[in-house]
Amino acid sequence: MCGINGAFAYHYAANAVDACELIATRDHMAARGPDAKGLWMSRDAAVGLGHRRLSIIDITESGAQPMANADQSLIVTFNGEIYNYRSLRQGLEARGYRFRSQSDTEVLLQLYADKGEAMVHDLRGMFAFAIWDVAKRKLVLARDPFGIKPLYYADDGWTFRFASQVKALLAGGKVSRDPDPAGAAGFYLLGSVPEPFTTFAAIRALPAGTMMLVDRTGAGQVKRYHSIASVYREAEARPFTDGDAVAEVRAALLDSVKSHLVADVPVGAFLSAGIDSGALVGLMCDAGARDIETVTIAFEEFSGAAQDEAPLAQQVAAHYGTRHTTRVVTRAEFEQDLPRILEAMDQPSIDGINTWFVSKAASERGLKVAVSGLGGDELFGGYPSFADIPKWVKFMSLPSRAPGLGALARLAMAPLVERFSVSPKAAGMLELGGTYAGAWLLKRGLFLPRELREALDPDMIREGLRRLAPLQLINEAITPLPRSAFARVATLEATFYMRNQLLRDADWASMAHSLEVRVPLVDSVLLQNVAAITCARALDGKRLLAAAPGRALPAEVLARKKTGFTTPVQSWMRALVGNAGEGTGPWAREWAKYVGRRMLVRSNAPAR
Repeated sequence: MCGINGAFAYHYAANAVDACELIATRDHMAARGPDAKGLWMSRDAAVGLGHRRLSIIDITESGAQPMANADQSLIVTFNGEIYNYRSLRQGLEARGYRFRSQSDTEVLLQLYADKGEAMVHDLRGMFAFAIWDVAKRKLVLARDPFGIKPLYYADDGWTFRFASQVKALLAGGKVSRDPDPAGAAGFYLLGSVPEPFTTFAAIRALPAGTMMLVDRTGAGQVKRYHSIASVYREAEARPFTDGDAVAEVRAALLDSVKSHLVADVPVGAFLSAGIDSGALVGLMCDAGARDIETVTIAFEEFSGAAQDEAPLAQQVAAHYGTRHTTRVVTRAEFEQDLPRILEAMDQPSIDGINTWFVSKAASERGLKVAVSGLGGDELFGGYPSFADIPKWVKFMSLPSRAPGLGALARLAMAPLVERFSVSPKAAGMLELGGTYAGAWLLKRGLFLPRELREALDPDMIREGLRRLAPLQLINEAITPLPRSAFARVATLEATFYMRNQLLRDADWASMAHSLEVRVPLVDSVLLQNVAAITCARALDGKRLLAAAPGRALPAEVLARKKTGFTTPVQSWMRALVGNAGEGTGPWAREWAKYVGRRMLVRSNAPAR
């Protein structure tokens, strides 16, 4: 896992790329790659690539980046892991390609030489990369299908810049810091900034599952090569034979877990008391992993309560024979770490604290790679939204079509909202509940669009919502429209909540501790293999996951009521926000800006 950056002065009158700017951008990401650093510049200084390395595959010097092929016609800077690189390498060697390293990075170079841009369809992994094609004088950028690894860019009409972090681009000193109203509106609506927006007008995220080409005419159109909605739509179109679903899901999961264990360093695991992480640890054992290191975090405030994951996680660890650590986090440690958390948080988020501390604990144990159960609820239907949203749409689809009825109901309910603390979302049900896009926004939104006047400047609201177009953005995610209710909700949860919140938080919070987090339940091949089954057996999703390990999970895990992987951060923050004017400093006030609004709306927010 690494940090990548680069610049291409494509305009004929543009200044040469500044090596000092590249280095400043690169070294802002030092925590992402503490093992090595590299810089490559073209002879005419029109192109420069930077890299910070966390050595996981081929940890020798031969895996250093930026990496060039033998004749120096292709140069790559790459962040991520290509799990099928060995089989890809075998195929390339059979076609005459020769390799100088054991790295997956070199496979990217040779695969591009062999297939060009079509190479992305062969890749299984998490990745963000940029390849400079010398002969075609073209920069090729790509991001993995689910957006596990980030990639941001800025284009001022003269020079194109990119990096793994928004703040790294700003650290180079050449990118505008003007705020983006769309990013602000998106954050207050959803608790995270939806891609392709960021909080800065000049910076965009390259969307998940897309490529971009930059040549002497500038940046081209973003090209989509993967769509979650399309995967579900195609799976639903295939005849479904209800055979041994347990065996089929087990085989698909075991295949994904085996792929995610590819590394030249030990691979540990985050372990909670839930089905997702427990099943993955069991599958890691089935895949042949031995002496697995597992980590759980616990909080003094939760001791003996339902939210305490530690006792049951310890039982799961003993069940599978792992070397287990329970790391207790205190309020004092949270307050001490808060400035670092805010600095590492690349874009504002209402979450990520749990990943920060479990990543810190894993790093303290000497791990460089850890497996996470992130993605299980999206893939196997574990959220309340899978039941609630289709029900809302069913009952509200006809009433919501009546012109003006929704607005009238909202106005009629306004006094009840104020006087009796009725959720504003109830007042919005007739307006939004009749479509999947509107119902998902009702379910996941912290604020609804009309409520933003409570949080933001009116002009910023107006411009932000105009550019964000939230309902249009959500509708685009489920185009082409999957047939089943399960697939529609799964697509929305994976595209927005998982991608913009969970995966992004996992990236910044883990990389701040130089830890690579792998997510076997977020895998394009796995999705293709199980989509037809999960759509047809929607009510059995988590049962199928729980049944996957060869040695069954403890019965207590299956019987435990879902609570989520939570922290007592709200109670800690109440004290900090309350004292923010008494010397706690700007970092507390900044965090209050990110999280304080969540406290005000949490009673109206949907259950996660």
